[in-house]
Amino acid sequence: MGINIGNRELIKKIEKLKKEKNAIILVHNYQRGEVQDIADYRGDSLGLSRIASKTDADVILFCGVRFMAETASILSPHKTVLIPDDKAGCPMADMITREQLIALKKKHPKALVVGYVNSSAEVKAELDVCCTSANAVAVIEHFKDSEEIIFVPDKYLGSYASRVTGKELILWNGYCPTHMKILPENIKEAKEKHPKAEVLIHPECSKEALAVSDQILSTGGMTKYVKQSKNDEFIIATEIGMIYSLETDFPDKKFYPATEKAVCPNMKLTSLENVLWSLEDMKYEVKVPEEVRIKAKKAVDRMIEIG
Repeated sequence: MGINIGNRELIKKIEKLKKEKNAIILVHNYQRGEVQDIADYRGDSLGLSRIASKTDADVILFCGVRFMAETASILSPHKTVLIPDDKAGCPMADMITREQLIALKKKHPKALVVGYVNSSAEVKAELDVCCTSANAVAVIEHFKDSEEIIFVPDKYLGSYASRVTGKELILWNGYCPTHMKILPENIKEAKEKHPKAEVLIHPECSKEALAVSDQILSTGGMTKYVKQSKNDEFIIATEIGMIYSLETDFPDKKFYPATEKAVCPNMKLTSLENVLWSLEDMKYEVKVPEEVRIKAKKAVDRMIEIG
C-alpha cells in the first residue's frame, strides 16, 4: 500500500526541516502507522531512552507521550526536546504524584523505591531506580536482597515482576486503562480463530490475561521474539499500534490483535501534520527543571545500566 500524495508532501517537508534543524525523530511502537514510517528510530521506552542519551542531534522530536519526552530531556538537557501534541499524556503516569510517593516512602523508610518509566519527572526524582517493562524483572532481581522494595505506579507490571523474582513488593494501585481492555476471553476467542498462533502479551495486562498467554514481553521483546521464532502467526495482546510495527518488520508473518479495543487515545494524538508544525514552530518543548532533572537522572541512568 503506497503513501498517499498528501502524506508524501508532508513527509518531504518534514525531511527538509529535519536536515535544517539537525533533528531526530523517535517514535514509539504504539504510534499511528504513518508516524512510525517517518521514524529515525522506532521502538520501546528503553530502546528510545538509550538513543536519546547518545544522539548528537540538536533537536529530539519524540512521537509518544509526555513522560517519554521528559525522559529524553532528563538524559539530554542541552538538546531541544519536542512533543508534537502537548495533550499526549499517560493516564497511568497521572495515577501517582510526587506527594503521594513521598508519603508512601515515609511509611516504608527502609524501602528501595523502583518506578516504572511511565511516570512524571517529579516522581522519577523520588526514585532509587527506574525500569521499563523490558527490564523490570532484571531491576528487581538486581536489588532482590533489599529489605523492602516499593514498586510504582503499575500494580500489574509490579505483580508480574514479583511472581518471576519471588520478591514481595509494596505496590501502588496504578494501571494502564488500554491494557485493561485486553480480557482473558478476548485471548481465548483469538486462539480459537487462530489455533496455530502464539500469544504475545504485555506485562501491563492483568494476571488473568497473562495466564492464558504464551509469552510475556515488552514491545521491544515482542520484536526480538518474532525475529527468532520459527512460528509465523502471532496474537498480539498490547496496544494496537504494535501490529503495524510488527507487520512492517516481518511482512511474511501474520499478526492478529487480541482485541481491536486496545487503543491508547493519547498515543494516537500525534499525526504527520502536528509533527510538521512542531518542527516548523519548535513546539511543544518539554524541559525538565534542573533540580528535578539531576535527581531523576540518577534513577534513569541506573535503569539504562541494568538494561
